[in-house]
Amino acid sequence: MDRRSFIRNAGVAAVVAAPALAAPAIAQSAPKIKWRITSSFPKTLNTIYGGAETFAKHVSEATDGNFQIQVFPAGEIAPGLEAANEVGKGSIEMCHTGSYYYWGKDPTYALGTTVPFGLNARQQNAWLYHGGGNELLDEFYATQNLVAFPCGNTGVQMGGWFNKEINSVADLNGLKMRIAGFGGKIMAKLGVVPQQLAGGDIYPSLEKGTIDAAEWVGPFDDEKLGLYKVAPFYYYPGWWEGGATLHMMVNKAKWAELPPAYQSVLRMAAQAANGDMLARYDAQNPDALKRLVGAGAKLKPFPQEVLEACFTAAQEAYAEISASNPGFKKVFDSMAAFRANGYLWQQVSESTFDNFMMGQQRKKLL
Repeated sequence: MDRRSFIRNAGVAAVVAAPALAAPAIAQSAPKIKWRITSSFPKTLNTIYGGAETFAKHVSEATDGNFQIQVFPAGEIAPGLEAANEVGKGSIEMCHTGSYYYWGKDPTYALGTTVPFGLNARQQNAWLYHGGGNELLDEFYATQNLVAFPCGNTGVQMGGWFNKEINSVADLNGLKMRIAGFGGKIMAKLGVVPQQLAGGDIYPSLEKGTIDAAEWVGPFDDEKLGLYKVAPFYYYPGWWEGGATLHMMVNKAKWAELPPAYQSVLRMAAQAANGDMLARYDAQNPDALKRLVGAGAKLKPFPQEVLEACFTAAQEAYAEISASNPGFKKVFDSMAAFRANGYLWQQVSESTFDNFMMGQQRKKLL
């Protein structure tokens, strides 16, 4: 059975498999509804933006076209970084966004997407779906008038583009870097001066020397910006985004108005789009990375000294926030416990297998 059939059969079984119901009852269970999704992303980021389109397509197909949702790019009906706020107010039914964009309102938001040295993509999904993460975040989102579902993951991101080599922690001091959110807070502890810039402003800012470095997403998305021409050193990993989850957020009151069958369809469409986005990035990033290196990008790992200093700074930040924000502490403690257990398992399974296979790749045996 294909995924479309599964979603339709599971989500609207009560509607399509109830011949004994009177026609008016069936019509009431499958009303014609038109909603809007405001995305936090431009159409040019077709993989991230495309996650909302994939979601809307599944919803339409699973309801035989009765539930139509139109997707709008960032800035068209709401600013990209105001998407969740507008949905919480009820002015728009839904948004597709990164929860961590709103961490300035409450750091707990960040835990819905990812935090520095948090979970990788597989662990993130495991914690959210089967480790209590979604339930804890549901409690928080409810206080913001939101109902939210994981709806996309980029996988681990890159560490960004730099106009000079980073050989020590001292090289970070005074560095002007386009990096937002929690990652910027940690970098600031090491002397970096965080800058918040829209994607279209990154290239000219690097070219003019207004900034010295910038992080974006990963090879497939970074290639579109051409940053290797103005900041050739391409660092990895993006330790502040080890498995960034996007969310589909729904206004709480609008959600309550939906028939249960439609609520089920939304949940399953989001889960389908969640897996699809990660698969698309895993399929597209390898060739994009090869093209970038071929065009002159100089691929570099962050020095161990830098990673360890950043990790220590992150732990300090979590302790500081937890001391004053019990809601954050509750969710963070759950994630941290899952992380410790997850890496205990992955160093036995995934890491051992992957390290061996990567060795074969380096020997050109694959």
